[in-house]
Amino acid sequence: MHISNHLSLVEHHRPLADSISERIAQFLAAGGQVSELPSPPRNPIPPPRSTRIDPETVLKRKPKPLSLAERRALRKMADAL
Repeated sequence: MHISNHLSLVEHHRPLADSISERIAQFLAAGGQVSELPSPPRNPIPPPRSTRIDPETVLKRKPKPLSLAERRALRKMADAL
C-alpha cells in the first residue's frame, strides 16, 4: 500500500517532468549550455555587529511588581483618602 501511493504520485507528476525534459532538450538544441556552478555556502556568515552604542538609547526595563506589604500600605493610603 505504501509503495503504490508513491508510484501514483510519480505517475501524477510524470507530465510535468516530461514537459521539463522537453524544454531542456529544446534549450540545448538551440545552442544553450548548462554550466555547473559551485554552490553557495550553507550558512552565510552574519555581518559583524557594531560596537557603537547610540547615546540616545535608554534601556527600558519592566518595573518590579509591588510586594504584598507595599500593596497593603497603598490600599490603606487609598482607604484613608
